[in-house]
Amino acid sequence: MAVTELLIQSTLKVCIDPNTGKDFISSKSAKNIQINGSEVSVDIVLGYPAKSVMGQVQNLVSETLAALPGVSNVTVNIGSRIVAHKAQQGVTLLPNVKNIIAVASGKGGVGKSTTSVNLALALAAEGATVGLLDADIYGPSQPHMLGISGRPESSDGKTMDPMQAHGIQAMSIGFLIDNDTPMVWRGPMVTGALEQLLRDTKWRDLDYLIIDLPPGTGDIQLTLAQKIPVTGAIIVTTPQDIALLDARKGLKMFEKVSIPILGIVENMSTHICSQCGFEEHIFGAGGGATMCQDYQVDLLGSLPLDINIRLQSDGGQPSVAADPNGKIAAIYKKIARTAAIKIANSSLDHSAKFPNIVIQNS
Repeated sequence: MAVTELLIQSTLKVCIDPNTGKDFISSKSAKNIQINGSEVSVDIVLGYPAKSVMGQVQNLVSETLAALPGVSNVTVNIGSRIVAHKAQQGVTLLPNVKNIIAVASGKGGVGKSTTSVNLALALAAEGATVGLLDADIYGPSQPHMLGISGRPESSDGKTMDPMQAHGIQAMSIGFLIDNDTPMVWRGPMVTGALEQLLRDTKWRDLDYLIIDLPPGTGDIQLTLAQKIPVTGAIIVTTPQDIALLDARKGLKMFEKVSIPILGIVENMSTHICSQCGFEEHIFGAGGGATMCQDYQVDLLGSLPLDINIRLQSDGGQPSVAADPNGKIAAIYKKIARTAAIKIANSSLDHSAKFPNIVIQNS
């Protein structure tokens, strides 16, 4: 039986990417199909970073095509290509930043900053170019969590170079002030500082910029919604009823300003005893899942209350960097990959393709 491109395409149309649930033809992942007698080669270009699972996808496609009659050899070249996706209407994308993910919580103390930094590190570990903006002007914590000290440099006296740690770019007001200096600023000054940190930082070709928001639904969140092109938001909560009440407010805020909710991360879902390994739901069970059902959003993942997460973050080596092959890092990578897939499945940004209209006297 002769091998044809139609046969290869029809086969890949029923071959499902286990990460996205979509076939490789409708997702436009299969490209450059080449047939030379009984030899077949195909490029698989994923729309999300997937370094840790790329081998599985490659083997899946290779084994599926190798099973076809008449095929003697299969070559599958696989990689990822991250593109820009739509943000709120009327807000243009930032230069050198393809997608912005806001990480928010209704209240403090639920592990939002820990989630933000590990999400950024997980996306980077999966192969993306990632930045992290600490938008908590009053209580910046990312410099400590990343183990960064010193001040940002400026090559032109107008912009700042991002700081570097664990393979990601980072910016925070904490890099510009002393650790014990309180930020006694009113709302307009705070929102102005956020915009400066975002726009005056020379981000370098970011696939994703993670913004670690302060808790609540105040001035910074409103500025983010009105002036910053956010691709999607992640809500962090714990199973407690009081945390869920505030998390619901944060979710509704993003809905009102037309920012898509990528999903919910439930922290401290269970407690794991450091002595015997016993696991129990000390803060309640199923709160995050119930919230997801109520608002028709996805539960991206659940993380345990584990002393190592706290120790690693306090030590400037967040879990994904400290133990990249550990169970906690695997959970963060799954959360990051799921969020990236949801972005990949959303609408593309085509604003750069439209011409500018200039009116002039002739």
